[in-house]
Amino acid sequence: MKKQICLRREKIRVKNKIELLAPVGSMESLHAAIENGADAVYLGGRLFNARASATNFDNEQLKEAVKTAHLKGVKVYVTANILVGDSEMKEVLDYVKYLYDIDVDAIIVQDLGLLNLVRKLFPLLPIHASTQMTINNEYGVKLLEDEGVKRIVLARETPLNEIKSIKNNTNIELEGFIHGALCVSYSGQCLMSSLIGGRSGNRGTCAQPCRMAYSIVDGTGKLVPNWDKKYVLSPKDLNMIDNIPETLEAGITSLKIEGRLKKPEYVATIVKNYRSVLNAGNASISDNDRKDIAQMFNRGFTKGLGLGDFGKDFISFEKPGNQGIVLGEVVRADKYKVYIDLKEDIIEGDIIEFELSSGELKGIKMPFDAKAGTSVSMEKPGYILPNTLVYKKTDTALVERAQASYKNHTIEYPIDMEIDIHIGQSPRLILMYKNHVIISTVESIVEKGENISLTREKVLAQLSKLGDTNYYIDNFTINLDEGSFLPMSTLNILRRKAIEELNLKLGNYNERILLDEDDYNGKRNVLLKFKKEKTHKKNKLSVKVDNINQLNDLDLNKLDRIYIGFYEGLEAVAKELKNKGKEIYIWTDKILYKEDLEKLYRVIKPIENIIDGISVSNLGSLMYFRKHFKLKLHGDIGLNVFNSYTAEYLGSLGIDSITLSPELNLTQIKTLWENTNIEIETIVYGYLPSMITKTCPMALVKGCKDDNDCLTCNFSKGYGLKDRMDATFYMERKQGFTTIYNSVPLMILDSLESVYKAGVGTTRLDFTREIKDLKNIQTAFYDYANGLVNEVEVREFVEKFRFNQKITNGHYFRGVM
Repeated sequence: MKKQICLRREKIRVKNKIELLAPVGSMESLHAAIENGADAVYLGGRLFNARASATNFDNEQLKEAVKTAHLKGVKVYVTANILVGDSEMKEVLDYVKYLYDIDVDAIIVQDLGLLNLVRKLFPLLPIHASTQMTINNEYGVKLLEDEGVKRIVLARETPLNEIKSIKNNTNIELEGFIHGALCVSYSGQCLMSSLIGGRSGNRGTCAQPCRMAYSIVDGTGKLVPNWDKKYVLSPKDLNMIDNIPETLEAGITSLKIEGRLKKPEYVATIVKNYRSVLNAGNASISDNDRKDIAQMFNRGFTKGLGLGDFGKDFISFEKPGNQGIVLGEVVRADKYKVYIDLKEDIIEGDIIEFELSSGELKGIKMPFDAKAGTSVSMEKPGYILPNTLVYKKTDTALVERAQASYKNHTIEYPIDMEIDIHIGQSPRLILMYKNHVIISTVESIVEKGENISLTREKVLAQLSKLGDTNYYIDNFTINLDEGSFLPMSTLNILRRKAIEELNLKLGNYNERILLDEDDYNGKRNVLLKFKKEKTHKKNKLSVKVDNINQLNDLDLNKLDRIYIGFYEGLEAVAKELKNKGKEIYIWTDKILYKEDLEKLYRVIKPIENIIDGISVSNLGSLMYFRKHFKLKLHGDIGLNVFNSYTAEYLGSLGIDSITLSPELNLTQIKTLWENTNIEIETIVYGYLPSMITKTCPMALVKGCKDDNDCLTCNFSKGYGLKDRMDATFYMERKQGFTTIYNSVPLMILDSLESVYKAGVGTTRLDFTREIKDLKNIQTAFYDYANGLVNEVEVREFVEKFRFNQKITNGHYFRGVM
């Protein structure tokens, strides 16, 4: 039976082209993933990864994890999926070299500058583009494919039809999430945590403000009935156990489970069940299996935005945490006890949870066993109303079963052995595993036995002593001369040498040639060295507007560049601006699918000879517009330019100017400017977008099942989310997405000189929800930039502005964690 199991697992991992990719936050989770059938795992080191709060692995543990996985035929991908500062780049490259040396199978990256440097320094190290890159269309995938990326982790929201288009038009591995926690925002485009508390999701320290309660209010601050303190941004957990066939058909070849923060028992249970589906189809999953999946952790389940869930089907608005499964119902309660009708079995040690009438959740460890269909009574934990549901949060028996699946590390792998023992010759042992052939010899000569000789049984018994290795002998051939003699110790040496050599080969799983240390250091230093060759005009002012009314409120004589974020009447507007001698850029959204890009082509083509350029926030947009137009391209904040290496790399891809990440501080901006030739811009006024999401909080209010009515919806603007600190985040829905803006505007007019000293040549005003005072704000910035007002007048303007509303300096003086 044991051999059959091992052979089956071997078949899974060697011949199955579909990869099951498991999350690993500890060595115990690694064993849980391997023993339950993962083909590959992803994990993070102590630095430079998007789950800084996970236990993670130090360098020695990483080395041990890679060795353990490779000996069992499992690949290891290591995350380096955060934005990297200029001052950190040398350290992160040295870390990547360590990963290369210990034979990791790929690294997962977000930062474009890091991607480019890794590609140049380590051409044999596969790069996976993180979901933090927000790749959601074939053009973004194609650009990265052309740049040498091996795999794309697609944005979770990408619909199946878009995935099919990507697969049909590219030749690259596609990875998609199938289970676990979801971000409500497009990954890589969320600033909410950093704007509220300085902890950046782009740096791996997200504080998850999306899991907090918010009240939905209208433009006057009035509460929308029934939506006080609800978890309107907290998604359910993804569960695609019933949707694997269509996911594979669309073109996903690596199925990714989220959960590096989860316990090993969770990893074991989820991997086991998805492994079963891949091997034997959905029929292999029983109702009890589904219950186990839910019991391990769930916030309610969704099949995801990409498969059409929306509104209440996607958001867990009543509870942000683990719900467990329904255990039973309170049928009555007296002064001291509560009486429950059970729907599930329960055993001593299980954790159950009540919701008290006050709304408080109360957990209790069960003191006894009981069966489903019975009624039980227990000490009353607080005031509880009849008909209240009781939940089982922890199933002790399930946890023990999960632990049993990996505690003994039972998976072994079949090897073939052939031994030649011929009198007068040196013995030779041939060991075969997969495509590896190991030949082990010794200098000893086989003698003819006088009183004792070898038998086949003795040879087999001695060479079969594989001890605590991961192998067993599947096929054994013994070529033995009759009457031969060899000491048992010689057979031991042959076996030990062969196994050690096989382990060594498997340790260099990718047969990678190690880099010479001096050669690496020299190449790295050359790549990190920069000579500034050009500067750009200083004190320029750019303005971005979202509608024609905002444009009409501006003084066109007091700006250098304008970004137009609306498309109605565009030709007449563009001609007027051209006559004024202004730089004209069409501003495009962060999220654009193939159909959206084709629509924009039809908008821009008639004015191609009037405008100067297009502002892009997505690699797909960059690729598409670079291919179809000869216009200048500006890189907006969606490209997450956090260091000079990203800026220079984008320049090589066709970007002429960039807006820096609003998460940079002045010191970082100065360092970046000193090390790039590209023209840089920063936003100095505006309600920064804290997140962009495919779902819509107002869909919860209306009960929308999809986004078909968004174009005519009266709730698309004029509403906001109020948090526990009474800060209100304005929302606006357009083009099929909801943007949630920061609660207060960025306003650093009185610190503009510091921005200029950091090397910024162009400052930008970002108008979004403003309907008045645009000209006053514009004039104040323009006049100060051009020396037309003094610092006293500037301070007075800012104080007056602050009197009417709160403002923020953003990250200019603090940066992010």
